[in-house]
Amino acid sequence: MNVPKIFESEYRFCLVLWECEPIRSADLARICKDKLGWSRTTTYTVIKRLCDRGVLENNDSTITSLVSKEEAQISEIDELVEKKFEGSLPAFIAAFSKGRKLCDEDIDALRKLIEGAEKP
Repeated sequence: MNVPKIFESEYRFCLVLWECEPIRSADLARICKDKLGWSRTTTYTVIKRLCDRGVLENNDSTITSLVSKEEAQISEIDELVEKKFEGSLPAFIAAFSKGRKLCDEDIDALRKLIEGAEKP
């Protein structure tokens, strides 16, 4: 799936939505006022923008996502690896882990990910 670009403030909005969807737009606007400090019109503008890009669906004022949190995260990481690390996943992982102390559990989890990627 080709995931539409979700910008930083939109992503913060989506985090709120993913927690409580499906939700009526008026209720979402109230939550965004509390959690993000947004006005009702700002929330409605972001809803429209994300609907236009295929990230959300507005069905009779009930808002649901068409893109999951995981899909959005994967898309963002793919873009980061492509832009900043010339598409090299090993270069990304080396930069990410440099200067960090990995615990045994992290190392085991990374090994399992690699082993899982090797299997057909």
